[in-house]
Amino acid sequence: MASKSCQILRQYGYDLLLGFIAAFYVFAVPYTKVEESFNIQAMHDILYHQFHLENYDHLEFPGVVPRTFIGSFLVSILASPVVLAIKLLHLPKIYGLIAVRLALGGIILSSLRFFRIQIRDKFGHQVEAFFVILTAVQFHLLFYCSRALPNVLALGLVNLAYGYWFRRSFYAALNCLIFATLVFRCDMLLLLCPIALELLLTKSISLWEAIKYCTGIVLLSIGLTILVDSIMWKRLMWPEFEVLWFNSVLNRSSEWGIHSFHWYFTSALPRSLLAAYPLLMLGVLLDRRVLFFVLPVFSFILLYSKLPHKELRFIISAVPMFNLSAAVAANRIYNNRKKALWKLLNLFMLGLILISLGCTIIMFLASYENYPSGHALKGLHQMGHLASTDNWWVHIDSFSAMNGISRFCENDYPWRYSKEEGITLDEFHHRNFTYLIRARLQFGFPPIILDKESKVYVHGNTRIKDIMQLDWPGCS
Repeated sequence: MASKSCQILRQYGYDLLLGFIAAFYVFAVPYTKVEESFNIQAMHDILYHQFHLENYDHLEFPGVVPRTFIGSFLVSILASPVVLAIKLLHLPKIYGLIAVRLALGGIILSSLRFFRIQIRDKFGHQVEAFFVILTAVQFHLLFYCSRALPNVLALGLVNLAYGYWFRRSFYAALNCLIFATLVFRCDMLLLLCPIALELLLTKSISLWEAIKYCTGIVLLSIGLTILVDSIMWKRLMWPEFEVLWFNSVLNRSSEWGIHSFHWYFTSALPRSLLAAYPLLMLGVLLDRRVLFFVLPVFSFILLYSKLPHKELRFIISAVPMFNLSAAVAANRIYNNRKKALWKLLNLFMLGLILISLGCTIIMFLASYENYPSGHALKGLHQMGHLASTDNWWVHIDSFSAMNGISRFCENDYPWRYSKEEGITLDEFHHRNFTYLIRARLQFGFPPIILDKESKVYVHGNTRIKDIMQLDWPGCS
């Protein structure tokens, strides 16, 4: 029995470690932001409204650009047995949100496992171990892996592409990237092109063979997304083409903010890689095999830097490959730790890992407090039903809807919810809302000390009996 347990730990120990950390993030911070809104609402509607398309959220709130339902269908299918049990037990729908996030995290970590196994086969067990350690002490990759972003759905396919690339299954790698580009994130073209170009220049593939092996996946990807999404959106549609047109041709993504050209290199990568960032370039210098894999990914970041609107999640697909390079450097430092200069480097590396762990804890604490409306609605559900009224009508303003509240957070009858926009303050007095969840904007966030200020407030309708007798948090 003991030997069997040891064998399981040897085979799946790394997966259990990364899975435990990712699951901890899900349970500790279950709520979602506006960037995840489409896929999260789609998963909710698939699981709870099923064939009743008229009740789907995206038809009322379509967002700036359309997205595909394919990823949401996949995750929903995996989570459906758990959600069915939640329905039968009459549990709150927030447990359904946890179920779909765990399902998505399982998909992404399974693809990362595939990549990790190829790392072990190519670079050895110690490099694999350092790859896991560096990933575990980083915050963003494991925090994001369960978040329903198009970038994360694409990340699963990118991890598979990396794994096939290491196995020298080059056409399979290209097919994964093509599907990710045409279905989930059109900007994966900026990763596909450098990898394909390097494979052509090194004669790892031929142009004719690439056309022959990849034409089928191109047609399948486009046909699948047009078929599925035209039905779901009720009009002829290829979502990622519309996204490409919006971001690149119309160049309207900059309306959501711009950063300088170097922002990915001076802000996003240092925060996402932490200890792996200074080790990244050292890995390229110490093992010439690494350059072949890192150069196209570095080119991906460089090309992306030309777009003015930048977010860390846009380049999350680069993190696993950069972690590999850092793991190679860490392994070399560790193996030579008894030599004078390398001993200092080893102490420096250990210090970096500890600093990374500290930074990850701080980032987690900040993120825990970064979903104020989710916590506000949870508190309202716990105490708001004490008011004497048949129906409890809740209005959720735009800020609150973008910072923690999704349809998974809503309770069943007699609770009722509205996200109607454009209601004036005077008009609220003439509506039948029992509670309002609204925002008061505050500015300023000290860099180290987490200065928490109230940003979301629950307002009760004082015309309803017993409202004033409730014990409202933060009120005296």
